[in-house]
Amino acid sequence: MSNPVFFVDPGSLEALGEGDVVTVRGTEGRHAATVKRLAPGEPVDLVDGCGVRGRGRVARAEGDLLAVVLNSVEREPRPPYRLVLVQALAKGDRDELAAEAATELGADAVIPWQAERSIVRWKGERGAKSLAKWRAVVSAAAKQSRRAWVPEVEEAHDDAALTARIAAASLAVVLHEEAVESLSSVLDHFSAGESPFEGEVLFLVGPEGGISAAELDRFVSAGAKLALLAPHVLRSSTAGPAALAIAGDRLGRWPAKN
Repeated sequence: MSNPVFFVDPGSLEALGEGDVVTVRGTEGRHAATVKRLAPGEPVDLVDGCGVRGRGRVARAEGDLLAVVLNSVEREPRPPYRLVLVQALAKGDRDELAAEAATELGADAVIPWQAERSIVRWKGERGAKSLAKWRAVVSAAAKQSRRAWVPEVEEAHDDAALTARIAAASLAVVLHEEAVESLSSVLDHFSAGESPFEGEVLFLVGPEGGISAAELDRFVSAGAKLALLAPHVLRSSTAGPAALAIAGDRLGRWPAKN
């Protein structure tokens, strides 16, 4: 079983090594001591959210304090390309569920998208609170899935910003029920090109009402490809994570262990 993970400040592990003691306080320390009830000697990982992981054992855990003696400090490199979920804002918590599952399945970034047919609108204080909630959900999912990198949750994009992002991407895929080519086929053709490929691979998921014809035209003109994800229609909360699972396999993110 993998070790429980606790967050530390970015950069705080960089100069440390075997035998150093790291003290974690506040919410993370309290979670370790009072929720997980860790005892001295138990193995834990400390991550800074920016790719650095410290492996060690608990020296002390009480109140809101966790002290860990490090065995090693490792840097996990970023992949040469980024998998990015572009998730249209949706009613209820379906968009948050998509961001959460996408994090567990390896997304490197999540972009909230204010689509034409999105019922939910992010404006002013509500928008700021919603963005903060997405970031908290993604951070918790990264912790639960033991990731050393916490995916970035960017500011919400409108159609103009998203069109520019598509034009700059290595590959942008609109998941659409009327597409002819399968997502697996699109990814196979992409990965068969120049290697190693770099940049961003975007997966666009529309709102409950679907992506408008005008949006599709703009995105395709900017270079996006349409892809069929499944023979039936998936909810907005499941389409993105399903695409990332397929990408993890087709693009070599999930190689079999020896």
